[in-house]
Amino acid sequence: MSVIAIIPARYASTRLPGKPLLDRTGKTLIQHVVESVARAGRVQRVVVATDDQRIFDAVAAFGGQAVMTSTEHRSGTDRLNEAAAKLHLADDDIVVNVQGDEPDIPPACVDELVGLLETCGTPMATLCTPLPVEQADNPNRVKVVFSRDRRALYFSRSRIPFDRDAAGNVRYYLHLGIYAYRTAFLRLFAGLSPTPAEEAEKLEQLRALEHGHAIAVACVNYDGAGIDTPADYEAFVKQMTSG
Repeated sequence: MSVIAIIPARYASTRLPGKPLLDRTGKTLIQHVVESVARAGRVQRVVVATDDQRIFDAVAAFGGQAVMTSTEHRSGTDRLNEAAAKLHLADDDIVVNVQGDEPDIPPACVDELVGLLETCGTPMATLCTPLPVEQADNPNRVKVVFSRDRRALYFSRSRIPFDRDAAGNVRYYLHLGIYAYRTAFLRLFAGLSPTPAEEAEKLEQLRALEHGHAIAVACVNYDGAGIDTPADYEAFVKQMTSG
């Protein structure tokens, strides 16, 4: 069994076109992500899955590994599944799906996620982190509610759970967009039909829940601050170049 991190990376981005190739820090954004994930002790291999030759060439230029995938994929999971097939991964290999716009993701979080999948007994695992109440209404900050045994109950762009009595003692959790699954389940997941909640919320992980597949959740200390806008990237450049 091997652990392979696959990073889907597209050139197109509504709010920040060409995001993976931004390089004002002296490295492309996708290189920052690859190097961070590669520091995870449980990961043996990091691969970028892209549909753009410019990204493929940029990854090759810094010595990384990339595979070309179709431009027709509707989701990152579909792209991941094609990449796994091209890499000839074994059914029991663990695939970690890492977002290509989170250069600050701690390697320890990646390792914790892999360990969770190895022990949780579910076909899929993900991470969350505490979310300040003032951010709970932001639809771009996806919330998750989970059971006492740390199984996801629901993911939503809305504030969940709803504090009906305004008691002020509700805890909110931000879902971090990183997943782990065995190759065999990734293939099954990619073949599932879209579901109503998934299409309403535009959250692909709901497809797994609606089809009856459990998702284990671990809570980590990471704010999940990805780079979605020019302002986000400016802040990242400042962080990397200060001092």
